[in-house]
Amino acid sequence: MLISLPSASDCKESDVTPESFYFSRRALLGGSVAALTVSALPRWADAADPSPYADVEPGTAPDWFKAKLSDTKWQAVTVKGEAITPFKDATHYNNFYEFGTDKGDPAKSSGSLKTEPWTVVIDGEVGKPGRYALEDFMKPYQLEERIYRLRCVEAWSMVIPWMGFPLSALLKQVEPTSNAKYIRFETLQDPKSMPGQRSDFALIDWPYAEGLRLDEAMNPLAILAVGMYGRELPNQNGAPLRLVVPWKYGFKSAKSIVRISLMSEQPKTTWQTIAASEYGFYANVNPTVDHPRWTQAHERRLPSGLFSPNIRQTEMFNGYGEEVASLYAGMDLRKNY
Repeated sequence: MLISLPSASDCKESDVTPESFYFSRRALLGGSVAALTVSALPRWADAADPSPYADVEPGTAPDWFKAKLSDTKWQAVTVKGEAITPFKDATHYNNFYEFGTDKGDPAKSSGSLKTEPWTVVIDGEVGKPGRYALEDFMKPYQLEERIYRLRCVEAWSMVIPWMGFPLSALLKQVEPTSNAKYIRFETLQDPKSMPGQRSDFALIDWPYAEGLRLDEAMNPLAILAVGMYGRELPNQNGAPLRLVVPWKYGFKSAKSIVRISLMSEQPKTTWQTIAASEYGFYANVNPTVDHPRWTQAHERRLPSGLFSPNIRQTEMFNGYGEEVASLYAGMDLRKNY
């Protein structure tokens, strides 16, 4: 999907992060369509410079991932006038409670997570259920780079170049039945490699679960991601497979997915089960609906600091209203938060 015309999701020039935070090889935008340059493409053949993004730590991508890079659609979706968040910030400031509750815990504690082999179960209201090795699960799909805003319910935000494929492509392939109205995502439960799941103080009844309405899942912006910053996903960012739904708060984007189920009834999701008054099923970014303990009218864009907090106004649907507002026509978005 190429966004070729100016839309409501485009950012104002005045919102741009100072140029000192830009990457040396950041994407160049020209006209109404993102203009790709040779220097903006990953140079995987050159071991000395394996990524187009600054400060990216080298990964250990599986063979199936490397094989897809030559056909990857780079910058399939971009956001104009925004700096991409530095890789170090995006990978060292995370919520992934399976590895701990502090922002730095996932980067410190996720090294023990084993992502090979990995299987994904597709079940429920589908014509083609099954259990798939990840390399087989990924075979039909071309990777696309999607540069999306990420807005956390805690009122901080980033801009991240994900690599994945449209969730709708998977759904079309597995053939939802006429009873399918929702989709549920279940994440890995492995206390041996996930210390947060061993904690006696954890509020979460593992495994972590999230869900979408089927029409939300079919929206072209919703993707399943297997990479970011031109490389495979780091463990702390949800390796090897995660959901990305850019118009919703970040907790909706389930990490380290092992099961995808089509359902006739709305699934119970983790944070809604823990605190329904604070974390609704829809979790659409909405600056007019505050969290009970803080305002959602503003957000802190990373990187930021004490003397450069980088505060900006929150956009409805995180700036993707033109693409997704029709999904909620006639709904009271204060009630259905």
